[in-house]
Amino acid sequence: MDSNLRREIIIDNYQNPVNRKVIDDKNFIIARTISDSCIDNITLFVKFNDDKIVDMYFDGEACAITTSATSIMIKMFIGKTIQEAEDIMDNYYNMIEEKDYNGEKLEELNAYSDISKQPNRIKCAIFPFETLKKAISEYRNKKD
Repeated sequence: MDSNLRREIIIDNYQNPVNRKVIDDKNFIIARTISDSCIDNITLFVKFNDDKIVDMYFDGEACAITTSATSIMIKMFIGKTIQEAEDIMDNYYNMIEEKDYNGEKLEELNAYSDISKQPNRIKCAIFPFETLKKAISEYRNKKD
């Protein structure tokens, strides 16, 4: 993916994020992550059904990288099973860590393929995924 397309994807998802709103519905699991080193503070509202992510929203304050990564994650993960989402996350983390990964599974998340060149931004790029992991863990704990 060339740098202009990367920049366009990040800016578009920052300026026009998908599903940004607060949800007040007991059927959603709420997961929050607050950075101890920057402005990033997001809340995910995730609805699961039969180990599938059926709906997801977010709210909070965050930088362009965190906001755009959250927007892309939401677009990609609604309708996916938890297992499919975890597979995508594994590939995403491998890309960020410069390990082998399947870029076809990452779609727009490939926009962050060079983020490792900016070590101070890596945390921003993984922030929404860490928050989703919390929601998945809570869902599994409630299920058991």
